[in-house]
Amino acid sequence: MTEPRPRVWVSQPLFDDIVGRLKAHFDVRATEDVTEYTPAQVADALRDADGALVTLNERIGADEIAGAARLRAIANVGVGYNNLDIGALTAAGIVATNTPDVLTETTADFGFALLMATARRITEAERWLREGQWRQWSFGTLLGADLHGSTLGILGMGRIGQGIARRASGFDMRVLYHNRSRLPEGIERETRATYAGFDDLLSQSDHLVLVLPYSPQAHHLIDAAALAKMKPTATLVNIARGGIVDELALVDALANGRLAAAGLDVYEGEPVVRPELLALRNVVLTPHIASGSLATRRAMVSLAVDNLIAALGEGDAAGHPPTPVNPEALGAAHAGNIIATKRQGA
Repeated sequence: MTEPRPRVWVSQPLFDDIVGRLKAHFDVRATEDVTEYTPAQVADALRDADGALVTLNERIGADEIAGAARLRAIANVGVGYNNLDIGALTAAGIVATNTPDVLTETTADFGFALLMATARRITEAERWLREGQWRQWSFGTLLGADLHGSTLGILGMGRIGQGIARRASGFDMRVLYHNRSRLPEGIERETRATYAGFDDLLSQSDHLVLVLPYSPQAHHLIDAAALAKMKPTATLVNIARGGIVDELALVDALANGRLAAAGLDVYEGEPVVRPELLALRNVVLTPHIASGSLATRRAMVSLAVDNLIAALGEGDAAGHPPTPVNPEALGAAHAGNIIATKRQGA
């Protein structure tokens, strides 16, 4: 008797030709329309799945996997994975993977573009023009801040932060960075970046870009106290995660002249954006699209598919997904039925 094939759930419509590679190994249940799931719906979708290909929209923790006795792997399409409770997944023997590296340069491109738009008030100027307010050229119209020769601060000097630093060298910017640990001298030299303490980074930066991973320790790291240490002429750009910034404190600083401008691609309650932010003209707002080039998004999905195939013990890299988040769960995941039995309490 033929063994039934493992079943995988694809939570959102992605690229059919890439997701189609899963069909060589699995019974695939792919979602055809962009869908907003309740926690109960996620739990129901995972209940009889061996693996899942999910996006940042789907939050998966202990409750969502409680009834998922067969689940062995979750492939997240994104470098960040704060939508996943890694502790709960690891305890259940479920491998989680992400998609780093393939989006580094595209995200760095966008981060620098958002920085330029924020500093030079580009979206504010376009709105002003479209509203018919440009009646005569004026020497003092919509004056912004220079990038060339200014000090760029980077909070979180991983791959993307380093990419932004390399781009800054073309603008002859002084680059400061703060990280949990200082980078090797060779990387500092290559990126022309200097390590600074957190408070020094805040006080010296003309432009501050946030590229650090989200964690409970990073929650509201940029709060009212941090914003008060920044120059009132400074700009703040966030392409990391929304929860790193206290948005109400940011609104207050922007509205009261204690910060010149902000560029945000991520939000604490996304896709809901605070109306206080929408009301401000000195904020550039984009809908979480830093990695959003066609080539990069295809590469992200392709890596996620590779991860899921390998994590479920199929393909040339069986048992060795390229980018596991919790590699310690790999052995448990390959126990398959043993793990499922344990989770059922047998």
